Amino acid sequence: MKIAILSRNSNLYSTRRMVEAAKLRGHEVQVVDALKCYMDITSDHPAIFYRGEKLLGFDAVIPRIGVSVTRFGTAVLRQFEMMGVYPINESVAISRSRDKLRSLQLLSRKGLGLPVTGFAHSVSDTQVVIDLVGGAPLVIKLMEGTQGRGVVLAETKKAAESVIDAFHELDANFIVQEFIQEAAGSDIRCFVVGEKVVAAMMRTAREGEFRSNLHRGGEAHVVKLSKEERATAVQAARIMGLNMAGVDILRSNRGPVVMEVNSSPGLEGIEKATDKDVAGIVIEFIEKNAKPNKTKTKGNG
Repeated sequence: MKIAILSRNSNLYSTRRMVEAAKLRGHEVQVVDALKCYMDITSDHPAIFYRGEKLLGFDAVIPRIGVSVTRFGTAVLRQFEMMGVYPINESVAISRSRDKLRSLQLLSRKGLGLPVTGFAHSVSDTQVVIDLVGGAPLVIKLMEGTQGRGVVLAETKKAAESVIDAFHELDANFIVQEFIQEAAGSDIRCFVVGEKVVAAMMRTAREGEFRSNLHRGGEAHVVKLSKEERATAVQAARIMGLNMAGVDILRSNRGPVVMEVNSSPGLEGIEKATDKDVAGIVIEFIEKNAKPNKTKTKGNG
């Protein structure tokens, strides 16, 4: 097979591992920086050009699209889809997962466990939103934040009001969520491929920090999931339409609650914590499922 990996940096751990795993299984691989692509979007012969050459003969594409380039990155991926190339995650599903509010609405509609979440536009609704999520302490999240950036824990009502008012002044979109105190600064990253959780790790925040992201100094170790946690992670990925996803859940008093569904989950933390060849599992899934024009949306939407 000939596989394209959409990544802006071929030296990133996740990109390198995907390349290694694909080559180890005898595939041809090319890393493509989406921002350096240009496209012919004519209906008869859609094409992608990269570094002056037309990209031809690809069987599958693995999108590793950063949040800051989601719009153009998904446009390039959509062009691959129009050309009949199989994407492990489709452009529509990635766009859906990148919109935190839309993601939560979709998960809520299907009855998945979620933290109580509020969203408003007017400053006059600040107190109502705070009360909606059960008051302080509460978590305020910028809609565009990643890796723990733009996430604030407001421990008092006054602090919450100040942060919300500041975000309003910046005209920033954000959500307000209840703080799951019993999680004690830990969350679980479930790596889902297809209909299975292939690896899982518990991430614990460093002392004095409530965000458990490894980029924030959190620690990770392998964790045994309950049947309900596995089912929740798989269902969350399915609802988003993702074949590969990092589903972050918290252990609450009312069962597992989904915090986020990541369409480009990193491999370094999960592979080192679990000692599993997650990259190889991803390539194996592509081998079994990649067929021409197998994209559900065919580049639409």
